[in-house]
Amino acid sequence: MALDFTAIDFETANGFRGSPCSVGLSKVRGGVVVEEASWLMRPPENHDHFEFHNTRIHGIRAEDVAGAPRFGELFPEIGAFIGGDVLAAHNAAFDLGVIRSGLEVSGLAGPAYEYVCTVMLARRCYSLVSNSLPYAAEEAGVPLLNHHDAAEDARACAGILIDIARRNNANSVAELYLSLGLSLPRQQAFDPRDGLSKPTLAALAGRGGGAPAGSPFERSLEDRAVRRSAWPEEGPNPLPNPVAEPGHPLFGQTVVFTGDLAMARAEAKVRAAEMGASPESRVTARTTVLVVGDGFVAGDLRAGRLTGKARRVLELHGRGQQIEVVSEGEFLQMVGGS
Repeated sequence: MALDFTAIDFETANGFRGSPCSVGLSKVRGGVVVEEASWLMRPPENHDHFEFHNTRIHGIRAEDVAGAPRFGELFPEIGAFIGGDVLAAHNAAFDLGVIRSGLEVSGLAGPAYEYVCTVMLARRCYSLVSNSLPYAAEEAGVPLLNHHDAAEDARACAGILIDIARRNNANSVAELYLSLGLSLPRQQAFDPRDGLSKPTLAALAGRGGGAPAGSPFERSLEDRAVRRSAWPEEGPNPLPNPVAEPGHPLFGQTVVFTGDLAMARAEAKVRAAEMGASPESRVTARTTVLVVGDGFVAGDLRAGRLTGKARRVLELHGRGQQIEVVSEGEFLQMVGGS
């Protein structure tokens, strides 16, 4: 068997994951990138507005895709490029979710994919204070120069998986997962006529991809008595959702929030708990993930633009405690919100 797969990266127009405006793909054969493709696209109808936050990140505007085909029209070409490959993505829950929600709101069925999340693999195989794509790519020896260009991000993701397979003496994706004692995850085929995913239902209900309708987590989201202030109110620490997806990157994690978030901190805790995480209010020996607001990006770790909690994380990380620092944007990708 050979190390064959396709790496994929999407950029979206707004907070709904079913609003792709760009995609990059890198096809790997025998551990070498042999072919690449990228497209600009219009997001599905009624989900094609561009939000300032997203445009600020990737630089794509509505006028840049005005003459491009919509995602649903373009997906046959994307699907043909992927073929029967295992898909690799950095935070695969997001990119696989883009495919599913984008097709669902386009009224189209989608194929099944086995997939690899290079964030999860980086957590297991690297020892980084941040497993964001620029840090993991640098560790893999494939520095990322233009982060959030979909083609470059897909190429970096491919490089990370190639490096991790090499470090584990694995000659295929299946062999790598076997060596790590993991099962290769799979997104099942779907047809929107048989029912929609939770993020799509939330978006169609106008709730922006929050918790499932009717759940206690949704009721907590609606109760927004706690608002941002000069000193953010922590609010209660909800218990982790006992029926959350075990393969989600936040499942089983102990999450602390710091800095000025775009959402109320109490709401952020509810969203983390919905994914199976245990939110806490301060950094301790239990902490595994720190979510940083204030427009944090991975480069801030080196520049020293950090809150007190983040400095504490760096101190603990230096002592060997495995804590990952992520931006609020990366957190929102994980929870499927806006």
